[in-house]
Amino acid sequence: MRVGFGVDVHRFGSGDHLMLGGIRIPAPHGVVAHSDGDVVLHALCDALLGAAALGDIGEHFPDSDPAWHQSPSRLFVEHVLQRLEEHSWRVVHVDVSILLESPKLASYKQAMRENIASLCRIPPDAVSIKATTSEGIGFVGRSEGIVAYCVCTIERQ
Repeated sequence: MRVGFGVDVHRFGSGDHLMLGGIRIPAPHGVVAHSDGDVVLHALCDALLGAAALGDIGEHFPDSDPAWHQSPSRLFVEHVLQRLEEHSWRVVHVDVSILLESPKLASYKQAMRENIASLCRIPPDAVSIKATTSEGIGFVGRSEGIVAYCVCTIERQ
């Protein structure tokens, strides 16, 4: 069994929604990103790749590659899971923490859990989604951006 850790950060930009855990969430802003900017799925990809020692998201999906421009991040997760399978790994557990001031995420967390569980082919009770603010401190507190952290466990198939 191995443990992986991932983090992703995006600054806010124009738009009317955020993509988080594959779920479209109405918001007063979007994010500046090459893809759909889903910090949750990006952090998940980095955690999974790190656990399997397969590099990082930037190596697999460089923002200089036009093929990934405005891509849904679920495609990144699907690719990463395929790489894990090629190396005989399977996902056991996913734990995500999201830092942002608004919007509040309580009513979206279950949908994120279910979506990530489906993508990773694990039960929803093996996925944890938590959200918090930074109490007005730093770039998150000033509502300039969003951060997601992810820890995962994988095991050999």
